[in-house]
Amino acid sequence: MGNSQFKLLEKLCNAVAVSGDEGEVRAIVLEEIKGCCETPKVDALGNVLAVRTGTGKKRLRVMVAAHMDEVGFMLVGEDGGGLYRFELVGGMDVRQLVGKPVWVGRDHTPGVIGARPIHLTTAEERRKTIPLDALRIDIGPGGKASLGDRAAFATKFRRSGPSIFAKALDNRFGVSILIELLKNAPPNIDLLAAFTVQEENGLRGARVAAHALDPQVGIALDSTPANDLPHWEDEENAAYNTRLGMGPAIYIADGSTLSDPRLVRHFSQVAQAEKIPCQVRQPGGGGTDAGTIHKARAGIPSLSISTPHRYAHTAVLLARVEDWKNTLNLLHAGLSRLQPGLLDGDRN
Repeated sequence: MGNSQFKLLEKLCNAVAVSGDEGEVRAIVLEEIKGCCETPKVDALGNVLAVRTGTGKKRLRVMVAAHMDEVGFMLVGEDGGGLYRFELVGGMDVRQLVGKPVWVGRDHTPGVIGARPIHLTTAEERRKTIPLDALRIDIGPGGKASLGDRAAFATKFRRSGPSIFAKALDNRFGVSILIELLKNAPPNIDLLAAFTVQEENGLRGARVAAHALDPQVGIALDSTPANDLPHWEDEENAAYNTRLGMGPAIYIADGSTLSDPRLVRHFSQVAQAEKIPCQVRQPGGGGTDAGTIHKARAGIPSLSISTPHRYAHTAVLLARVEDWKNTLNLLHAGLSRLQPGLLDGDRN
């Protein structure tokens, strides 16, 4: 991961691609992968499907999916004077929205999520969460917007020492890694790259992508929350999910998938052999595109691998550079050693 990869990640993170309107990121992807794979296809939902055929014998067809979309907002009502009612697109905590700057529409019209100031609220009101229907996106009377426009957090990408601060690291990390993987694909597999849409509101793009590509193995490349902050009560934080600085996270189970144990073992053993830092994501809720890939057609053995980040689905996510780099390292090394006989092994 050199300077060009950092510039690409910055460009991806600063783009606005709320679920259902992923065009900005799709355009970047299509430009980046030009010439390094068979002619990419944009399907009916907006997924970018790209195939790079290997050169070895008895190659596995491996689908690697990274979703292009991010959480955000949709304008659903106009109150006049540049004030708009909005709905959430994807899962977010309403408590964190007040005062956040946003970009609205494809022109990135600046706005802010407004609410009544503290001077004009009662003590009783301040003890309660402001309901979503009391919030407005305010772009001012001269602002340009239309009902149905998406809006995203107006957070610029920034690197500070070992850390990255940005919106939409979930999942521009995965998109940037999959682009790099396409450019340097292992020859022992047929790489079926799926840059998917609408992951944040129901894993919709991955479902049709998996049906179209018909892979033998599916891998969801994503970014996952790290809840690794210390507890105030001096207790051990046993529900950390993942930790920053510990490398990519391999999933065993989440809210939508029981990962194929053969793939879990394979990538864990490769990480150990190659001395690539990695961790196991604590089994629990949430999910990735693997949740729908593994149910496609007659069933597809699937696994998720994610780069950890803090403050998921908020205006600013924080992650470590080395975790991003090692996610690519693990994925490339694991795929380079993937052989058809793996799927003949014991699932237990």
